[in-house]
Amino acid sequence: MKGILGKKIGMTQVFKEDGSLVPVSVIEATPMVVVQVKTMDTDGYEAIQIGFGDIKESKVKKPIKGHYDKAGVDSKRNLVEFRVENASEYKVGQVISVDTFKEGDFINVTGISKGKGTQGTIKRYNQSRGPKTHGSKFHRAAGSLGSSASPSRVFKGMHMAGRMGNEQVTVKNLQVVRVDMDRNLLLVKGAVPGPKKGIITIKESVKNGR
Repeated sequence: MKGILGKKIGMTQVFKEDGSLVPVSVIEATPMVVVQVKTMDTDGYEAIQIGFGDIKESKVKKPIKGHYDKAGVDSKRNLVEFRVENASEYKVGQVISVDTFKEGDFINVTGISKGKGTQGTIKRYNQSRGPKTHGSKFHRAAGSLGSSASPSRVFKGMHMAGRMGNEQVTVKNLQVVRVDMDRNLLLVKGAVPGPKKGIITIKESVKNGR
């Protein structure tokens, strides 16, 4: 499975050759380097570790720095592992760039969604509110949480107020609209999770094989 890391820049829009407008997310995917290759013989599974993003050497912890020094590559800010079908196709120090994907490919994008703090059930779960008039005092409350006699408790998973956002989200089957090799940019149709400058993981979608 093909995969890269990227940084969310924001959203914009592009026009296709037929004149149609497409909203796109702009992802910056600077060149990544293979730090470690894991094979079935040595580790029991096929995978590669990829380093992404520049960082000062003084900010790298010694155990992590030793891992990079063993591979003979510069230290990176992010280190992520991707499962692949045949890890022997990769070599330590190999550079992986945005041209891993091409226009028309379908991808799955994973990131940490924006944190929205503590929210009520209307915003958090899209529940309906109560009437505004006729003396009603029920407006934005959660409503009944369960009966008192039986089962005399609140069921696990009941929709209630609480922390919203700041969790891992995956958006599947987004289409690559454009690949800009000169600026290391990937333009993806639609929205991707996370705030601006957030690190996201991009993997090949199974839809490509259809």
